[in-house]
Amino acid sequence: MLSAALIREKALELGFDLVGIAPAGPAPGAEQFLAWLEAGYHGQMAYLAKAPERRLDPRAVLPNARTIVIVGLSYETLAVPLEVLRDPSRGRIARYAWGADYHDVITPVLRAFGEWLSRESRAYVDTGPVLERGWAQRCGLGFIGKNTCLIHRKRGSYLFLGAVLLAEELPDLEPEAPLPALFAGCGRCTRCLDACPTHAFVAPGVLDARRCIAYLTIELKGSIPEELRPLMGNWVFGCDDCQDVCPYVRRFSRPSTSPLAQAFRPLDIDRAAPKLIDLLQLDRTTFNQRYKRTPLARAKWRGLMRNACVAAGNWGSPEALPYLRALAASDEPLVREHAAWAIARICNGASSA
Repeated sequence: MLSAALIREKALELGFDLVGIAPAGPAPGAEQFLAWLEAGYHGQMAYLAKAPERRLDPRAVLPNARTIVIVGLSYETLAVPLEVLRDPSRGRIARYAWGADYHDVITPVLRAFGEWLSRESRAYVDTGPVLERGWAQRCGLGFIGKNTCLIHRKRGSYLFLGAVLLAEELPDLEPEAPLPALFAGCGRCTRCLDACPTHAFVAPGVLDARRCIAYLTIELKGSIPEELRPLMGNWVFGCDDCQDVCPYVRRFSRPSTSPLAQAFRPLDIDRAAPKLIDLLQLDRTTFNQRYKRTPLARAKWRGLMRNACVAAGNWGSPEALPYLRALAASDEPLVREHAAWAIARICNGASSA
């Protein structure tokens, strides 16, 4: 017979670091999610606003869902020194994107897990209509911090989350504990809010994605607003600033010992912080070869070149000028625009270093 104990045992056996279980029902945080959408804070992420009612209750996805299982896998790695990541001559990449695309690694395992548990299941790794962080909090895997991340008290927040919806009820599932108070583990700490270079937090726990560096470098497909470019430093894909300063991350975050996590570790330093000079010389073919089956493929060549131009402008070194001038003649208008901006910034002697 399927049980909560069996589910936990199997999830850990498959290589997940965390597992939590809760009865299916109205999604925790649904009202806040709808208010966030209503305010337009999702920007161009139209997929989040498409049929939002499907995210409000897992039974809208699997009508006879009775149980939701949330798993977590740490992608922390201590392989790259902070001074390398902060080197303005390098383009910085968010930690989760240093290795393979996590969808390719986790999704097959999670789907097999769901099929093993039940013939009637749904498995998602942040691509389905499930509010994973709210459910993870409901399942006891941590609390949602002021930076909107799920924070595990003994592992920090560098966690991939996955969800499995099941039609079965579990006889040994413990009664639900009350949800923790808002930002239960944060106390008076505001390090994450203060660290955000673009001031993307409207309030504790409320992120205006339109100002978030992760959004600007990945989700935004057009021009980056000029007033935000100087604030982006050397980030070229994603951002970890609000997590890096978190006391739970600094004190407790550690690499996973799971074989699954090996795929997320960088092959070399340049996978975490490539030299900007090298990035600026990438052509489309080389980009596709280098970043195929990694999260960076999502930005496409034009997006990564746009971001690299902004980082080069913030670096402020004349060394970048020959490569920026070549990109200023690109057949891609988006790249031309940002290369021209970077050239003007360097020639005017401005930088964010």
